[in-house]
Order: sequence, then structure tokens, then C-alpha cells
Amino acid sequence: MGEKLKSLNALMVEKVKMSIKINSLPLPYFFTMMPMKTPIISQDTLSFLKEIAENNHREWFAEQKKRYDAIAKENKLFFQQIFEALQRHDEVTRMHIFRIYKDVRFSKDKSPYKTNFGVAFSRKKPELRGGYYLHIAPNQSFVGGGFWAPEKEDMYRFRKELEMDDTPIRSIITEPTFQEYFKTIQGDDAVKIAPKGFDKNHPAMDLIKKKQWVVMRPFTDEQVMNESFLIETIKTFLAMRPWFDYMSDVLTTDLNGESIIG
Repeated sequence: MGEKLKSLNALMVEKVKMSIKINSLPLPYFFTMMPMKTPIISQDTLSFLKEIAENNHREWFAEQKKRYDAIAKENKLFFQQIFEALQRHDEVTRMHIFRIYKDVRFSKDKSPYKTNFGVAFSRKKPELRGGYYLHIAPNQSFVGGGFWAPEKEDMYRFRKELEMDDTPIRSIITEPTFQEYFKTIQGDDAVKIAPKGFDKNHPAMDLIKKKQWVVMRPFTDEQVMNESFLIETIKTFLAMRPWFDYMSDVLTTDLNGESIIG
């Protein structure tokens, strides 16, 4: 058992060492076919979101529906370029553009519309874990990803992996590109001290006690509207790959390193 775990962890460390040097990649690397014109997030997209935050009611939206439809169509082209690039460099099976209409059934805030645009990209399951997310909102845009609401079994499995050896994850989060883009893994703590059954003095407790493991790279409005934002978004997603691949190795094996995928 001990040798098997050592081999698994050694493999994970090697994956980190072999990770892509994202910033040095040429533009054609990201696309099967280069777009004729680089799609952008327009000024009107951000203006619309600012305006709907101040006029969040059905009458205003009805008056602006044609404008919204044009913006949504424009943004879909932008999101589609990201999807195609991710399909080239990862096994991404689905793009989900979030609706602007809010589900207010269980919310105290009954305003009917969201004040952001969001899109998520899903990896092939059950082999590949981790999800990509792009959030567009005035002064609050970010590119993110990770494990927002992990299953109880996955949470326990990852915590046990950290308890046994946190070397691979430390190698990932101290890698230069990861540091430049994300700094660290974020997420709320599940407990103040330590989950039941774990030593509160364990050196990996900063990660063990989390109930979410996510990364985020913020962007200013000026950066979002720049032509380079498409490539920066894709680069940011690809910088998550070593972490996602590590998590996939962990969450698809048992504590002996044996596959649990049927």
C-alpha cells in the first residue's frame, strides 16, 4: 500500500513539472482555426448590466429586449470560441450559458433579473473533475473554476489525500503561473479548527478544513473589453489543468491508488 501511494504521488508531482508554460504559447496554439475577427465583450454589455441593476423590473427589460438579445448573441460567439479552444486542449463536453432570469422562489430579493452574464464549461465525467466558469459583471468580472459544492464522499477523499501527502498540491499552487493568476486556492472553511477525525495541527489543515476548493482571477472592465481578454480567459482556464488533473487522479481512486471507476 505504501509503495503504491508513493508511486501515485510521484506521478502527480511529475504532471506538475510537465505542466504547460501558458504565457509563452503563440496565439495559433489555442484554436484549430483562427477566428477572422477576435470576438470581444463590448462596452454595451457592461453598460446593459449597469442599467439593469438600476432598473431591475419587467417593464424596463421588455423595452430593452431587442438590445439584450443582440448582446446575448454577441456574447455567445465569445463563449463559443472559448468552448472550442477548451475542446482542443481538454475533454470539455458541455457549455452552459446561464439565463439572465432569476429563480426567486426561495430568495428574499425578488428582482427578476441577474446583473451578470455567466458561462460554465464541464469536463468529461466521471474520469475528469473540475469545472471552468467565466463571470462578467461591471467591476466584478473574473475567470474561475474548481469544486464549489463537492459531494460528501469527494470531500472526504480529498481530505484524506491531503492528510497522507500534501506535496503534490503544494507543488501546484506554488508554480509560477498559478501564483501569477490565482495566488492560492480559495473557499469557505467548513469548520473553524478541524473536521472530525483530523489532527488540528496537521500542516495541510489550511486546505483540509475547507468545504470548497476554487480559484479566481479578477479582471477590470478595461481588461474585459480588450481584444486580449479572449486569450487571457483561455490561458487562465488552461492554468487550472495541473490542479484539475491532480484532483481527477485523487477522486477517481481509492486510498490505495486503485481506480474506483467501473
